Amino acid sequence: MSGKTLRIDGVTRTFPARGRTPPTLALQPTSLAVAPGEFVAILGPSGCGKSTLLRIVAGLDRPTAGTVSLEGRPVAGPGPDRGMVFQSYTLFPWLTVERNIRYGLVERGLPEAEQAAIAARFIARTGLAGFEHHWPRQLSGGMQQRTALARALANDPEILLLDEPFGALDHQTRELMQELLLEIWEGDRKTVLFVTHDIDEAIFLANRVLVMSARPGRIKAEVPVPLPYPREWTVKTTPEFGALKARLMAEIREEVRRAAVSAGA
Repeated sequence: MSGKTLRIDGVTRTFPARGRTPPTLALQPTSLAVAPGEFVAILGPSGCGKSTLLRIVAGLDRPTAGTVSLEGRPVAGPGPDRGMVFQSYTLFPWLTVERNIRYGLVERGLPEAEQAAIAARFIARTGLAGFEHHWPRQLSGGMQQRTALARALANDPEILLLDEPFGALDHQTRELMQELLLEIWEGDRKTVLFVTHDIDEAIFLANRVLVMSARPGRIKAEVPVPLPYPREWTVKTTPEFGALKARLMAEIREEVRRAAVSAGA
């Protein structure tokens, strides 16, 4: 099992006033521990602060109060111990698939031969063989996200952070990417924190699903997923999966209604 314990202690985030817009409380005090090798999914309505929380863990944003630490070491900014995959396609358009995957390795100053070997391994694992020298503009959305995932994993991070990584993909490609991610996780057991709007996706992938309230966000429910690994797509047709989905749908619907009422107020 790989990774280090992630601790989020009393984290809040308030965005400051802008012009006539008053300060916005995005996150209420939030505390969470993610064990090494655990796969945790975060569900919640739009605007509830789940992506803000992930960005704070990544070091791309700072909490107004509270702390984030990895194995007791405070998170003060981005670092190679955390790999991030975004919903939007974030590949460097001037680099080929292989060079995108090698980007973090180049920044770390690894020898050329080691970079090439690591990139080749993750190109094979993510089904990108034959596309090494393609430019991002020549790839489908699914292939671009395979490249982004390979780039994050190539750096061998302690924790993998994924913010709606498959949200822009068509249904069939999305399911294939879920299966690919799960296959990689089952092999490596990286610590994963995964933000999604998709209930089926959260249940299929995670050990544990956290439900966030409407803004200002807080963790309002924690639902263990006792389905055994390895998981095949057929698990989605089982009564156990259906029961978990019904429970999470009830939690989410309540928060979506609250968010809609708040928006109309």
